[in-house]
Amino acid sequence: MLLAIDVGNTNVTLGLFSGETSLGSWRLQTVSARTTDEYALLVRRLLSDAGFELSQVADVILASVVPALTPVMHLMAERVFSVRALEVGPGLKTGISVHYNPPSDVGADRIVNAVGARARVHGACIVVDFGTATTFDCVDARGGYRGGTIAPGVDLAVSALVQAAARLPRVDIRRPERAIGRTTVESIQSGAFFGYVALVDGLVSRLRAELDPAARVLATGGLAGPIAAESDSIEIVAEDLTLEGLRLIHSMNAKANR
Repeated sequence: MLLAIDVGNTNVTLGLFSGETSLGSWRLQTVSARTTDEYALLVRRLLSDAGFELSQVADVILASVVPALTPVMHLMAERVFSVRALEVGPGLKTGISVHYNPPSDVGADRIVNAVGARARVHGACIVVDFGTATTFDCVDARGGYRGGTIAPGVDLAVSALVQAAARLPRVDIRRPERAIGRTTVESIQSGAFFGYVALVDGLVSRLRAELDPAARVLATGGLAGPIAAESDSIEIVAEDLTLEGLRLIHSMNAKANR
């Protein structure tokens, strides 16, 4: 089996695969101060509670945008599974040509999403990832990564608003009943939720005009489902897009890693 690990700024997401079949996925909070032993304990417990034997994991692939945790995860893979993790980075086969300046500046998660999206739609596409940042990644019809857009994530934007305005309360981000808020909470929820729906549709319109008017739009990340339900541009919600992209990259590089 293959364990795919995506280390993001907010969550560490793990996915277990047998061939092309997903066996399950789990999320851990990203805590840069956690040690290898702590993450090893958590991973062991997650897999054990799900009924899997650690010895069943023969391969590990890792994508990380948190430099402090990258060596922690490598050491965790060695200690728990006795394998060397394959890390997404320069020199790895992805099937995607990167047109970015410099190519090394593109986050591993963005390339992985591009791989997963292209495999899903087999053509030009835009991936919207709702994470700590809301990112838009553009892939042309030939499989070229053309860049994209980075905006503050919804949670980050609301947190900054609340911190800067002393009288505004912290709220759960959800779809309000109406756009015109009748309370302060409803007003913040409307600005956050419907504001990001408008942000997505507006940016997708501009990106399609520059990339390909027929580009398909996929969404992943925490708020992908609720925002997609209101969006005019998002066509596909792919909750495990990053994990699937990692699986695909592993399959392209497995022989070279052995």
